[in-house]
Amino acid sequence: MRFPKVIVPAAALFVAANSFAASVVDRVDKTAFLQVEAESFKTLTPKQQALAYWLTQASIAIDPIIYDQQSRFGLRQKRLLEAIVANKMMVEPGVYGKVLDFTKLFWGNKGNHNELTSQKVLPTFTAAELQRALEQSGRKDLLPEAAALQQSLFDPDFETLITAKSPSGGKDIVQASANNFYLGLGLADLKGFAEKYRLNSRVVMENGKLVEQVYRAGTPDRRVAPGLYAEYLGKAIECFLKAKSYAVPKQAKVIDDLVRYYQTGEYNDWLQFGIDWVQDAEPVDFANGFIEIYRDARGAKGSSQSFVSITDQKLSATILKIANSAQYFEGQAPWDAKYKKQGVKPPVAMAVETIVETGDFHVTTTGDNLPNEDDIRLKYGSKSFLFTGSMRALDEATGPAVIDEFAFSPAQAALDKKYGAEATQLLTAMHEVIGHGSGKLSPSLTREASYYLKEYFSTLEEARADLMALWNVFDPKLAELGIISSNDVGRAMYDDAARAPLVQLRRIPKGDTIEEDHQRDRALISNYIADKTGAIEMRKRDGKSFLVVKDYRKMRRASACCWRN
Repeated sequence: MRFPKVIVPAAALFVAANSFAASVVDRVDKTAFLQVEAESFKTLTPKQQALAYWLTQASIAIDPIIYDQQSRFGLRQKRLLEAIVANKMMVEPGVYGKVLDFTKLFWGNKGNHNELTSQKVLPTFTAAELQRALEQSGRKDLLPEAAALQQSLFDPDFETLITAKSPSGGKDIVQASANNFYLGLGLADLKGFAEKYRLNSRVVMENGKLVEQVYRAGTPDRRVAPGLYAEYLGKAIECFLKAKSYAVPKQAKVIDDLVRYYQTGEYNDWLQFGIDWVQDAEPVDFANGFIEIYRDARGAKGSSQSFVSITDQKLSATILKIANSAQYFEGQAPWDAKYKKQGVKPPVAMAVETIVETGDFHVTTTGDNLPNEDDIRLKYGSKSFLFTGSMRALDEATGPAVIDEFAFSPAQAALDKKYGAEATQLLTAMHEVIGHGSGKLSPSLTREASYYLKEYFSTLEEARADLMALWNVFDPKLAELGIISSNDVGRAMYDDAARAPLVQLRRIPKGDTIEEDHQRDRALISNYIADKTGAIEMRKRDGKSFLVVKDYRKMRRASACCWRN
């Protein structure tokens, strides 16, 4: 069985308009689509390649779920658009081109909202053109559906954001969010409601009572009935069972765990999967589940997402050195000793190339640390992934254009060009390996941090991980381990962190709020250090604004203060 060398994930980003990098394979207006290569696939045995194939099919099987999670109209919109795109020769070219471009953006963002900014994406075709395209496609049967979906597709003021953490118009964060985790509810309805299936359910009102619609396929003996998304989870289970026959016994147990969880939906089954998964480190690995909580303004519901990865043996040595020094960096953390872990188990850390990314997982992700559950992290550790294929594709696509535009002086531009790529890779590695796994909760707290911090948790968690990297980048330990080539890598990392609020505006083309948690965290850090310490300052030149590090030492001290305020 042969598997393609290269997978082109349905993901998008903004790149320079004149970019002709080999990794850019398509473009719609300012959005580019990247090709991510996985040369490590060649190093696998035929049995490992077959395992990778069936794990990939399981990833593809769950992909439709995210369209429904992000909007109650998502799957219906997807079917409508694909009915036209599948009939190119029947639709007039001008209209077909508009529909195709919008469908590419729809696939890349998993719906008609931008995956990063959360803002609604509007088509360039009209409702009349959509109707005409359906008629020409021979799909007049879908005309009533097109009429029913007209507001969700064309009205710019209807469900404007997937996730609204800064709502307006008198709505709360749940009411203002277009996502499909809560049906017709607001925060007041959820007050005091104890969810049994916090990650994997939709909450609705039935007969005056709140009810959880659980995501599950049901058990073969029918003792557990099928629930929401049973069709897609059932298909994934079929693929997992085929993958299991190619897995070593330990990984086969991990696959069995996930199958059980997808059948029952029970949290304890999810924990068992996480415990076994984090202790398994095969060359072909995968993540699959309702994992990250960024899309839910309450910070509770998990988005469906998956990737399959292959260890990039050439680049894993550096990330392993960081992982093996996790206890050292924990000891150097600038917070009270009572919140420092002892006996830190080095996380499983690896550089990997992905061969598929589905659901709420995108090519712009360059690092990940899982599982998210604190109990598993504390007792069994975590896995950290550095996605080298994505990093290469992104670097190739963007080039030095950002530095040319946002560096204040030629000297700063030269330094950042020389060390910027190394700084970015190091920040990602430290963010995932020692950042997310650092620290411990107060013993007096009975629940995970997300319960107490609610909609602020994800932003603060990402900021904590970034700050751990910023604090440690100047630690002599990195040079001792041979991980860092020069202290100028740290300066390049600080330059990038300082100008983040300006640079990321290119990916937020409209609006006056930031909704995505990683972007919120970067703006939080830069603005806090600028406002409270003056280590970062705004400078003007030739009518342009620049955010510049005025004092690197003061910025490092400020990165410690951020934790304590």
